[in-house]
Amino acid sequence: MHQEAVSENHYNFSKYVFLGRWVSYWYQIKEVLDLRPNSLLVVGAGDEVVFDVISKYVKNIKTIDIDERLNPDIVGSVTSMPIEKDSFDLVLVAEVLEHLPFEEFEKCILEISRVSRKYAVISLPHFGPPLKFSFKLPFLKEFFISLRLPLYHPKHKFNGQHYWEMGKMGFPPKLIKEKILARFKILKEFVPYENQYHHFFVLEKNNL
Repeated sequence: MHQEAVSENHYNFSKYVFLGRWVSYWYQIKEVLDLRPNSLLVVGAGDEVVFDVISKYVKNIKTIDIDERLNPDIVGSVTSMPIEKDSFDLVLVAEVLEHLPFEEFEKCILEISRVSRKYAVISLPHFGPPLKFSFKLPFLKEFFISLRLPLYHPKHKFNGQHYWEMGKMGFPPKLIKEKILARFKILKEFVPYENQYHHFFVLEKNNL
């Protein structure tokens, strides 16, 4: 099974973009720009907010999506992208892979690695009780720490969008990382303080 097409109205700003998603956009943009790519592939056309901002800094930027109604540069699924090997310095895959059955996850990681020349930034939904706190010492900046507590692992039920989520029964973070590490080194991973539902992985391609 492949990515499901969604209507353009699904990405209507007032319906789709809540504060937590806007926070996720900021982190997507920051992590991509911090890696200074000359070329970028964005998997999932979405509402193009992230694309529009990054395109001001990265001129060679393309989108791929299975839904041609969203007008991506390339029509295709992340499970089998019609793109040559090592075509982009960086591949951004934000809140996409959970929309496919977990059996496709390894295939997706393989494809992301294949078309990436060096880096990938991936974010996934992470279920679990949140823990966050901040502290500030005099004359120093404030520190923010957030994470998901591995205390409750309900069985995931398909909701019309997500086939699976990290932290739920059968999908522990350790398993997700093992599959990622087969193709990438994890340079950084974090759960944003302001949106603890999204778990980010900043990755560098293994030289196999």
